[in-house]
Amino acid sequence: MVRFNREVSLVYQYLPIGAEILYQNSQPLIRWGDLDGDGINEVFGLYRYNNQPYLFVFKNPIGSYLSYFPVSKAVNKRAVRVLKEFFDTRAIYLFPAPVREIGGKKWGYIDAKGKFVLPPIYGQAADFQDNGIAVVGLKDKYGVIDEKGYFIVKPKYDTIQFFSEGRSVVNDREGFKVIDESGKEITEKAYAFISPEYKEGRVEAAETDAQGNYLYGYLNKRGKVVIPISYETASEFIEGRALVKAHGGQYQMINLTGEILHSYPYSWVGNYGQGLLSFKKSNEGLYGYMDGEGNVMIEPKFTFAGPFSDGHAVVSLEVNQKVQYGLIDPTGKFVIKPNYNQILPLGEKRFAIGKEIDTKQACLRSIFALADQGGHVLTGFIFHKIGSFHDGLASVSDDQHTYFIDKQGNRMNQLPYVSGNGFFSFDKTLIKGDIDQRLMYFGQNNQLIWKQAAACQLSSQYTIVEHKYKPNIDYLVYYPEIKGNKSLADVNQKLKEMAGVKPIPSTSLEAQYTGDYEITYFKKDLLILEITGYNYPFCAAHGMPIKKYAHINLRTGSLYQLNNLFKPGSPYVKVISDVIEDQIKSNDEYSFIFLNEYHGIKPTQPFFINEKGLNIFFEPYEIAAYAAGFPTFTIPFNELIQLIDVNSEFWSAFH
Repeated sequence: MVRFNREVSLVYQYLPIGAEILYQNSQPLIRWGDLDGDGINEVFGLYRYNNQPYLFVFKNPIGSYLSYFPVSKAVNKRAVRVLKEFFDTRAIYLFPAPVREIGGKKWGYIDAKGKFVLPPIYGQAADFQDNGIAVVGLKDKYGVIDEKGYFIVKPKYDTIQFFSEGRSVVNDREGFKVIDESGKEITEKAYAFISPEYKEGRVEAAETDAQGNYLYGYLNKRGKVVIPISYETASEFIEGRALVKAHGGQYQMINLTGEILHSYPYSWVGNYGQGLLSFKKSNEGLYGYMDGEGNVMIEPKFTFAGPFSDGHAVVSLEVNQKVQYGLIDPTGKFVIKPNYNQILPLGEKRFAIGKEIDTKQACLRSIFALADQGGHVLTGFIFHKIGSFHDGLASVSDDQHTYFIDKQGNRMNQLPYVSGNGFFSFDKTLIKGDIDQRLMYFGQNNQLIWKQAAACQLSSQYTIVEHKYKPNIDYLVYYPEIKGNKSLADVNQKLKEMAGVKPIPSTSLEAQYTGDYEITYFKKDLLILEITGYNYPFCAAHGMPIKKYAHINLRTGSLYQLNNLFKPGSPYVKVISDVIEDQIKSNDEYSFIFLNEYHGIKPTQPFFINEKGLNIFFEPYEIAAYAAGFPTFTIPFNELIQLIDVNSEFWSAFH
């Protein structure tokens, strides 16, 4: 590893600024050997630059320096073969997969045959990255594991971003920090904010001033401030340049050392791409484009101006009091006229053009067609989702199915074609499908390797079977059915109703609804199911979450309410109300509660049971802001035991 570290540092001196050595299993993809037969070893490997992989071959790895030298195609082929063998032997072919269990969903990792290699013990599990490590969640905290499941970073952070350029941004109660691939915190202090991803050896970081305003600067890969934190705004670096706004001053283009390359006397500047920036002369003005030196290339005339990519940019105009999107070339000429509700760049010179499903509701979802950069429409308006193109393929969803298309819009028959809406992606040796909020994996020959199980065994007698209800593309509900006792037929019907199974028109709706469930508790005869939902009106700022609990006696088929836990006539409402009020006043954890909005609980207050005791919760907006979700208060049973009816069917069901 010492030799690797030395060679990595040497190689970086000769790579483009912002290039990143590729890693596999925490080892850099660098090898050495005599490729050309002259008796002197070469150093060769792979690096990433501007999101593209490249091969390098250098001479003289033993000395204190490296040197470029011309290589033949044969040498290149030998280097690629050696690296491929190295990659194949070191690659980690593990894939995150969830399992429904009592207590909630758990994640583990399967191999390419669909067998669990790392057991499902995590609350969350991200993909393994090229560096051979993965981010996992455990007990509401996040850590990092290697391919054997050993913790490189124990679960202690609130979030851990994917590693970029060998670094990850994390945050905890102190703030945002940067760690390296060994888990070491390389920042000397916590910041108010750090951007999630390193680009070209830099990442934006922010602190707050005395007035609470954010000021931005840049950290290098050592976690040190390399460009002072003094800007009102700061963009990521692209091709060695970033756009910043001086505190109280002008927009500026700076290089990787913070040197000012140009200043711009405009009210707004942004969206740098392929040497052009969009700008506005006044806050109320229209958008145009200028080059990096400030020369106006396209006069301001757009209501929106996106970054240039693949020689084109998405812009909008107001047409008949309606914002419409089109595509322009660097001269400002429309190659796709502004006739569309949306235009999405897909990469590889392809675009998704969208029109409204309902012209009376422009904020409703678009229906998309595929177009090329010349403005040629290649398909009908049939897609609800189109992913980015990679190697000539993109994942799409229409009304009924998800599949791959080529750059002409033709379905790839040899690749997966499944019922439901979502996305496919290539993941190492498998194809991952996230379809109707369920995960599945296919082999390259189109065979199904693994999918989430639709049943959960509670005991030798009882099983919970999952059913899907999808009468409309905008309405998706998963609901449980309990098997093992015929007397539970009425309970199962009630669960369907609680989950949201009801008559839904087949035509487009004005809101999207998704519903799901979890098995939160099972002890003796008591089963507790959490029923969740999310209702999103398409024109709303946000949707409304829904949460309900079903407390079920599997032996008798009883469904319990809060009052069933207590002795008849007991003052449980007042006692619980007072306990919660005391928690709000005495515990800083509940400082977000609006005390003047709290008026105690209702006799039918929403609740759930777990090992900690009785949990009382409130709806969003009821006693706190929407962002607080469902404020929940836990009261141990021993604090209420004088009120609890210990001889009741409810209490006996789990005691």
